Amino acid sequence: MNAHSRTLLAVICEAALEKRLLADLETLGAPGWTISDARGRGHRGVRSAGWDTEGNIRLEIICNRELAERIAEHLQARYYDHFAMVCYLAQVEVLRGEKF
Repeated sequence: MNAHSRTLLAVICEAALEKRLLADLETLGAPGWTISDARGRGHRGVRSAGWDTEGNIRLEIICNRELAERIAEHLQARYYDHFAMVCYLAQVEVLRGEKF
């Protein structure tokens, strides 16, 4: 097994942002992403799961550290002040490094 180090950028935010975020990711050069519905509770209250605009989504991007930080900085500057959003970075090991 030959693992390759990459960075996981996870974003949990309002589902209403999905189309905007996907356009941003295209522009910023993300190699790919995964979106799933999410639910939970934070300082803005309880959020239901579901794909309507009242729910949350979890967006995950695996890429190199530089790109992950650039995307996170963009999201923070553009969305943090007006939307419920949490971003975090984690180092991950992938088995098919050429895909990321």
